[in-house]
Amino acid sequence: MKLTHIEKKAAFSLAGIYGLRMFGLFLVIPVLFIHAQTLDGFTPLLAGLAIGIYGLGQAILQIPFGYLSDRIGRKPVIIIGLLIFALGSLVAAQAESLGMLIFGRALQGAGAIASTLMALAADLSRPELRSRMMAVIGATIGASFILALIAGPWLSGIVGISGLFWVTASLALVAIAVLHWVTPSGAIKAGNLAVLPARQQIASVLRNSQLLRLDLGIFFLHLFLTAIFVIIPGQLIIYGLPLESHSQTYLVLLLGGFILMLPGLVLVEKFKAHKLGFVISVSLLVIANLVMALVDNLTGLLLGLAVFFVTFNFLEASLPALVSRLCSADNRGTAMGVYSTSQFSGAFLGGALAGIILQYGEQQMIFLCLAGFSVIWLLAIISMKSIIK
Repeated sequence: MKLTHIEKKAAFSLAGIYGLRMFGLFLVIPVLFIHAQTLDGFTPLLAGLAIGIYGLGQAILQIPFGYLSDRIGRKPVIIIGLLIFALGSLVAAQAESLGMLIFGRALQGAGAIASTLMALAADLSRPELRSRMMAVIGATIGASFILALIAGPWLSGIVGISGLFWVTASLALVAIAVLHWVTPSGAIKAGNLAVLPARQQIASVLRNSQLLRLDLGIFFLHLFLTAIFVIIPGQLIIYGLPLESHSQTYLVLLLGGFILMLPGLVLVEKFKAHKLGFVISVSLLVIANLVMALVDNLTGLLLGLAVFFVTFNFLEASLPALVSRLCSADNRGTAMGVYSTSQFSGAFLGGALAGIILQYGEQQMIFLCLAGFSVIWLLAIISMKSIIK
């Protein structure tokens, strides 16, 4: 069975919107901690907060935005979120102190549209082909992540950190144009009487133990990502790789990881072996974090990062498709809201946790903590039922 013209149009336009937004969000991640050291009021704790604070606004507003989109429609909510995101980018672009940078990043996070984008993608696809559409979006997220981390160090050398935030604001406006002129309208209409009251919708999602395990997974995954990028740029510099060389390093690691995860993604979907794929992936995360904690040299750091990026890309592409398949259309926006809340809560806590540890302890403790969280995640996966029969 093939995607229809409408499904193809929806898949690629929504992938483009998500990709533009995620590219802008991740563009500053590999250079933000280094930049924070040049601003008034710098401490490792506040710098970690600046990296992860966007996740706080995202976490708080994902469920309200997802629920609102179930009531009034997806597109109006997405446009509002993109405008807020662009405004936060402009504030961060003009920040001269770490406090103002934190405020701008928090405002970026208030444009919490991830759940609504995923819900719209699900609205515009048939159930039997939904995983294919989600895979297109997931692959775009992975590609955006790769391109952003590669382009960030290189582009910052040309336009500066403030220039990166101006680029981010511009990309948000481009995403609005794509949404308005290219993306088809969703099936949810304003005033849909089939929508359950908010408490019942949220309760029905929170009672689903399978969904909760997927939410836990995305929480840990983005906690790891943010925590790692609090310390990785500085460590690469200490090991002799100047900032201008980080783009090439990320290019090799991320592109290799993206290519290596694709066969696994295809095989897992073909044989419906999602649980096995998760067990293997999270086991590799345990190993990656232990390697980065215990091997105190550039080779160990790069090896751990390579394994991490393979598993990150696989899980980032797999998890949202499964969430969309385990909930009904009427509460999909709410389910995606809970999922995205978990994702961005992890991002916020990852930045804060890494900043605290870096300020008061040794950086190896960060990786050891991440390895411990990986074990907890692995135990949760092992207790899952078969996800898709």
